[in-house]
Amino acid sequence: MQFLDFDYSEDELGYASWDAMASVTQERLPELCAEISALLHWALEDYPGPQGAPEDGGDWDYELTAHADDDQHSACDLHYDPATQTLVWDRPAPPQAQRLTLTLTLSGNAQFAQLLQERWQI
Repeated sequence: MQFLDFDYSEDELGYASWDAMASVTQERLPELCAEISALLHWALEDYPGPQGAPEDGGDWDYELTAHADDDQHSACDLHYDPATQTLVWDRPAPPQAQRLTLTLTLSGNAQFAQLLQERWQI
């Protein structure tokens, strides 16, 4: 991982969570998006369990947010598109923004945690 540095936590039931935040200039944004896309592609395509909250029967889930650093109230909507294997912006970041911050939270059961750590060393 070049941009994402994860903090790890675990709840009393053993459900793990990794939180990462990266702030980049507009020029570096495609690289950060590619890094996040690769991670989510692995989880959706190569991990054998279903995505979703544990209460809905999922093995793992994620949350992805973005905002322009010069305006904390300017959230940018984006999601991962498995068909194109890229992040898709539902509402683009303000073009004048110098930096954008993306946050990614991954959560999963013990099997997901083990395979995620083996594959990505996080």
